[in-house]
Order: sequence, then structure tokens, then C-alpha cells
Amino acid sequence: MNWLLDLMLVLLLAMPLLSGVVLVLLPDLTKSMVRVFSLLATLATFVLSLIGACFFDWSNPAALSFVKSVEWVGAFGLQFGFGVNAISMWLVLLTTFLMPLVVLGSFSAIQDRVKEFFLWLLILESAMLGVFVATDIVFFHICFEFTLIPLYFLIGIYGSAQRLKAARVFFLYTFTGSMLTFSGLLYVAWRCDWVFSIATLYELAPQRLSEIEQAWVMGAMLAGFAVKVPLFPLHTWLPLAHTEAPTAGSVILAGVLLKLGTYALLQLAIPIAPIAADQFAPIIGLLAVVGILYAALICWVQKDIKKLIAYSSVSHLGFCVLGMFAFNAEGMAGSVMYMINHGLSTGALFLCVGMIYERFHTRQMSQMQGLAQIMPVWSFFMVFFCLASVGLPGLNGFVGEFLTLLGAFRAKYVLGPPYAVMAGFGLIFAAIYILFMVGKVVFGPLKVPRVENGHCLSCDLNLREIVTLTPLAAGCLWLGLQPSFILDTLTEPLEKIVEHLPQRTAVAHYTVDYPRIEVRMHMPMAQATKHAGL
Repeated sequence: MNWLLDLMLVLLLAMPLLSGVVLVLLPDLTKSMVRVFSLLATLATFVLSLIGACFFDWSNPAALSFVKSVEWVGAFGLQFGFGVNAISMWLVLLTTFLMPLVVLGSFSAIQDRVKEFFLWLLILESAMLGVFVATDIVFFHICFEFTLIPLYFLIGIYGSAQRLKAARVFFLYTFTGSMLTFSGLLYVAWRCDWVFSIATLYELAPQRLSEIEQAWVMGAMLAGFAVKVPLFPLHTWLPLAHTEAPTAGSVILAGVLLKLGTYALLQLAIPIAPIAADQFAPIIGLLAVVGILYAALICWVQKDIKKLIAYSSVSHLGFCVLGMFAFNAEGMAGSVMYMINHGLSTGALFLCVGMIYERFHTRQMSQMQGLAQIMPVWSFFMVFFCLASVGLPGLNGFVGEFLTLLGAFRAKYVLGPPYAVMAGFGLIFAAIYILFMVGKVVFGPLKVPRVENGHCLSCDLNLREIVTLTPLAAGCLWLGLQPSFILDTLTEPLEKIVEHLPQRTAVAHYTVDYPRIEVRMHMPMAQATKHAGL
């Protein structure tokens, strides 16, 4: 068992890649055999991540576990470093949890070039996991960039009518920004005597970089990470990519790939350039709020269900960024929860829309109405995930929204009540456009588009599709009722990030009953000193 723990993250990264190699080398596989093999490979990766979670040191969630270095270019002292703290561990689990469901949900959707499709999925899983387990900026950037290649082919080959345009726009947007980000990271490494370890850069970069240098480095990192989130106004690639991508691509894009940007902001940009992060916070917060409201208003006029959910992702990720740049424990914890919750609920919505598209070959709300009459099981899941996305108390979406708004409201010296109030209108708008879509498509008199064999009057979900959606529904309900299971593990790693911020604020303790975690509020230094009786 010791050798397994020592190589845990290496095996976790290698499992999908090796499965892809085996898939290519095995000849004369039928489509069914390819699908089953891919499902077993992703399930094996998920089981391995669960073993890692069981042996993770939850008593010290801020420290790295399963630390391992693999020599890359020995002549230059370059190594690939691996390790996870509590934040990255949860995102690893989210990735490995979603992938088997994505594979299972694609069994009937993909009929051509099946082996190639699942090969790209396995490669993409390995690249995404590499971002979350990387402990040096070189390996981080390699994995961060490599995610573009599998998704480019998934969109360009298996997407809808405008798939080539969507693939090109997606690649050019994200690749261009990432090149600027890599330049900024190399500059940081150069100023720190060519140190590539992220943990070491946490300590050296704030001391070595002046305020002006930090501002330029922060701008460079935002160029790549903000596009990936995406943060307004760098979001324009996302609706097209989501709409044209196959269902699996949309689920992965919403569930994991967008989180690469927010994760990088939290784990790299803020600790490495804390002064610039503090100075940029009001601007980034304003862009987040504009994105929340702007995308929500665009959702009102959408006629394509998939495009509506795509624009809702822009709005939702605005909350994630807003809470992160509140720079207090409740806001940042809410931001991490939002990453996980959005991956579950929005990924599930894309699966539901994909199941409808397989039956009716349309996503236009004007052509579908009253589907609850012929698809009660699908309608149950659709309503459930819509309520989770809106933030109904008791479901997972409420926890993240509550904490991010609470953090923004209490961040007096960074964001403050005006930001929280404006973002709060986004919740109202979200309820309007989501419930309007549900009322239009699920309820009302029956109206379905013509298909080849007439109306699809017996087309509810089959057992495979129910099995695909049930774990996501269970996850949404569990995190809505027991958010402290995750939140209690986030306090220490988030405190470690906050420690790197400018010391114009001190941390004072207080307790919030919901969701049963201890959080911390930033006070002016003088007020905190007086509060402590010093």
C-alpha cells in the first residue's frame, strides 16, 4: 500500500493515458466494446481518486499530500512536481466523478469515429487532472495548455453545424491569452532565480516583485485565466463553443474546464501577486458583477435551451470570481463551493438537453412544450437541476451563492455592499429565465417536433440515462444538505492564501451557524487590535 500512496498522483494521471494507448492498440473492437472499455477506464480512475481521498491528510488540509517529483530535463534541473491540498483534492474528485457519467451519457450520442471520440476524452481527463495536481508552474502550464487540443477535436469533429468555427474561436481565444500568462509566469521564475515550485514562489515572488511588476504579472495571468473562466468581456467564445460542442464536450467544459481558470486565479495569481490582486479587486469585482447581470439578461431572450444554459455559466462564474476577490474566508469558501456545485448542476443540465436533442433533433424552445406529459422522468430531473442551478435552499447551488454574496457584502475595503446588492439582482434574473424555460418546455399543452417516425410519444429516459443523472442529483442534494463536509476542509488552505495579501487588514474570528463552519472577517488593523484588547 505504501508504494501505491507514493505513486498515487502519478498513477492517477497515467490511468487515462494508458487506457487511451490500450484503446488504440487493441484491434477490431466493436463500438460497444470501445464504449464499455472507456467506461471501465474512467471508473477505475474514479476509484483510484477515492482511494487517494481516503488516505489524504484531512487533519492538515492546507499541506500537500502525495508529494512526488519526476525528473524531466535533468540538465536544467527541471522536474514535474505533484501534490494536492484540500482544494485541489476536491476538484480532482469532481473531475473523476464526472468523467464516467460523461462516457455513459455518450453511448448513444456518438455513432461515428467512436474510438477516436473516447480516446480524446481519456486524454482530456489526464490533462485536466494534471492542472489540479501540479506543484510547479511548468507542468501546470503544459497541462493547462494541453486541454485545448482534445477539446478542439471534440468540438471540431463531433459538434453541430458551426463546429469548425466554434473550435477555431475557442482555440485562438484561450491559446492567445495563455501565451501571455506563460510569459508572466516565466518572468516570475526569472525574478525568483529560476524557481518553478509554486510553493516556493508563494514565499519569494511577493518579496522580489515590486508593485509595478506585480501589476504586470497579474495582468499577464488574467489574460489567460480570465479567458478560461470566462470573465466579462472575455466570454464571447463560450456560448458558441457550448452550443456547437457535443453533449460530452459541453458537460466537461462546464463541469471542469471553466474551473481551471478560477482554480488558477485562486492558487497562482492571488498568492504570487498579492498586492496587485488587492489593487485589481474592485475592477475584477465590477467585471464579475457586469458579467452576472449582462449574461442573465441575455438568457432572457434565448430561444435555444443549450445557449441559455451556456450564457448562464457566464453569470454563475461571475459569482465565483466575486466571492474569490472578496478576500475573506466566507467569500473564498463560497467560491470553491461554487466551482464544485456549478460543475454538478450545469453539467447535469447539459446532459438533460443532450438527451432531448437525441430524440427531437432540436433545442428550440418554440418547438417543444409540455414534455412532462410524455417524459415525466426526464422532466423530474430537468426541474430538479434547474432548481439547483437557481439556488433553491436545500440544494447545492444555494450554499455557494449565499457565501459568495455574504463575502462580497462584508468585504468593506475591497468590494462591499454595492457589489453584493448588484450581484443579488442576478439571482432574481436567473430565477426568471430558468423558471420561464422550465414552464415553457416542461409544462403546458403538449407540443413536440416532428421526427422521422412521427411524434415521439414513448421516449422517456431509459435505464442508462437514469443511471447517468442519478449520481449528479444525489450529489446536488447531499451538498445542499451537508455543505460543511467540504467547507470544513477549506478553512486552512484559504487562510494560507489570505496570509499573502497586504497586511492592511487583520483577521478577527467569529462564528456563523450556517453552514456550521468557522469563518473569518477582515477588519481594519486598528479595529482588530482594539477588538483583541491589545
